[in-house]
Amino acid sequence: MVARSKFSTVDEYMSSLSSDVRITLEEIRSRVSVAIPAATERISYQLPAFCTDRVFFYYAAFKHHIGLYPPLPPDHALAPELSRYRGEKGNLRIPLNEPIPFELITRVAVALNERYRTE
Repeated sequence: MVARSKFSTVDEYMSSLSSDVRITLEEIRSRVSVAIPAATERISYQLPAFCTDRVFFYYAAFKHHIGLYPPLPPDHALAPELSRYRGEKGNLRIPLNEPIPFELITRVAVALNERYRTE
């Protein structure tokens, strides 16, 4: 779980995490960077975020899960695969006590990037 601090960089955010959660978020960070090489990182709303023309993907550590934001629309092609992770507002909650679906998370980031580039 992230300590309540003000972060100015993604590295600062990552350094606040326990080592096991940091490894998981670093893997997400790495995969999104490879999948979308034009994306840059920043802190937005005190969360790590990726942006191209604008922020398209946020990810964060919580006590029992990894949160991914914003949600894809319920009619998106990935919706069936995402249904088990959807929270009450549609955002994704990936439990930390289960295998992390890194490939699916990467596909979500790519889909969000495409969605926000075309709007």
